[in-house]
Amino acid sequence: MTAKSKPDERPSGRRTLLATAIATALLMPTLTTAQNINELKESAMAQVDQRAKLVQEMVDSIFAFAEPGFQEFETSAYLTGILDANGFEIVEGISGIPTAWTATWRHGVGGPKIALGSDIDGLLGLSQKPGVATIEPLIPGAPGHGEGHNSGMPAMVAAALAVQEIMVRQNIPGELMLWPGVAEELLATKAFYVRDGVFADVDANIFTHVSRNLGTSWGPSGASGLVSVEYSFAGSTSHAAGAPWAGRSSLDAVEIMNIAWNMRREHLPLSHRSHYVITNGGGQPNIVPGEASVWYYFRDTSFEGIRQLFEIGNTISEAAAMASGTEVSRRVLGYAAPMHGNRPMAEAAHKNFQLVGLPEWSEDDIAFARAIKRESTTSFVPYMAAGSNDDDDIILATEIPPLREPRPQASSLGGPSDDIGDVMWTVPTITISYPSNVPNTTTHHVTAAMAMATPIAHKGAVAGAKAVALTVLDLMTDTELLAAAKDYFHNEQLQGMSYDPVLTENDQPAIHLNKEIMDQMRPLMREYYYDPSRFDSYLEQLGVEYPPQ
Repeated sequence: MTAKSKPDERPSGRRTLLATAIATALLMPTLTTAQNINELKESAMAQVDQRAKLVQEMVDSIFAFAEPGFQEFETSAYLTGILDANGFEIVEGISGIPTAWTATWRHGVGGPKIALGSDIDGLLGLSQKPGVATIEPLIPGAPGHGEGHNSGMPAMVAAALAVQEIMVRQNIPGELMLWPGVAEELLATKAFYVRDGVFADVDANIFTHVSRNLGTSWGPSGASGLVSVEYSFAGSTSHAAGAPWAGRSSLDAVEIMNIAWNMRREHLPLSHRSHYVITNGGGQPNIVPGEASVWYYFRDTSFEGIRQLFEIGNTISEAAAMASGTEVSRRVLGYAAPMHGNRPMAEAAHKNFQLVGLPEWSEDDIAFARAIKRESTTSFVPYMAAGSNDDDDIILATEIPPLREPRPQASSLGGPSDDIGDVMWTVPTITISYPSNVPNTTTHHVTAAMAMATPIAHKGAVAGAKAVALTVLDLMTDTELLAAAKDYFHNEQLQGMSYDPVLTENDQPAIHLNKEIMDQMRPLMREYYYDPSRFDSYLEQLGVEYPPQ
């Protein structure tokens, strides 16, 4: 890990003003009661509003960078530059991952350490012009933000800067630590952060994820954990026509494994989900493949279920090697624990949602959301039915949902994964979702990228920043809340289930992933980077009319 060198240029006068504020705050009494917490929260929301332009610039810039997992170099440099200029100490390369970092800032002596994290990676092949309701890639084949990870860290930065201002003014002791979810779409880093002690001295952690509304939950989420593992087979090459008997096909081994796994699916628990891609199938047909690989995700809703699937996969891979006369090795590429939110923190956050409220959607926002729904339904993919509403007047969220309570594990059939689960089993944690995308679009598809550099994304991220800032203030000033969060973590969450990752000390982050595609695409993508010094928004830079007529 390396400490980030300080940039030569910083926002004019920022350090001087911060130093003056700190000196002044040392003369002020420390906040010891919560009697003025509502005033502080109103101030925090005002501070976030003052940074709405910064949020828009961050959201648009990261959307334009559009970097997939382990290749988030532009994104990380951009974010750490902003945080460094605002007094945060940057440590780069955590867990041996070049694009991973922490940014910490402390005020006073004592007080809790609160971590704030969100994902920053994009998805392969999902390049999409924002503000356009039809499929229109900026660069065909390039990555894009088809889930909306460009919006979460902007919300966290705005929240942290707002809280920082109040902590200095009110002389509230404590520490903030921001950190990025690198390669979340590969489920490939947070377990390494946990293994390497990144959260060892953290008291509580707040995570954010893009959504269609303000929301949070506590207890088991019902989603799946997983292990990501690549099996590589080694055989021997030969002329496929002249002497096929002299070769041992590694591709045969891959195919045998896949066939055997698909047979085994019928006899696996209903909560299981699994999928694979062949990452190396050989070179050309007339050469018996001497090397071949297949990459699996094994998902289940419990630690025990994940480990069982992993062991079954290992056994089948060994059997496939025996059947084909090859040898097999495996590499764990990532891990994600089942998710479990902290109840006291979730309840506090949900109360704050009522104070924040939902964004005021303009007629243009609603018109654009309608256009996405209309075009998605007729042209691309079926508009997702779950939670959909045929009333166009409420196509964007207008009511905050109830606090989501635990989903019994026995009734859960699993689903998507997020490696924030590993952090949840390490320190009291919740995920706050915020309304930066259009409801019911299909994630991991270009439809989910269409709104992610529009006023919908900007307003949603501002709302998320406010919700996070208010909850951080609660944790900083309410010792009973923090104690209750820790009590729930130790005496309820950890009773009957403990963190049991498949990851070992020998496993290393797969930082090679996506390098080849970005070496090809990055020079083309640079032409489309957002320039906030010349254009008020990315839509303006691209000449996109909002909403489309």
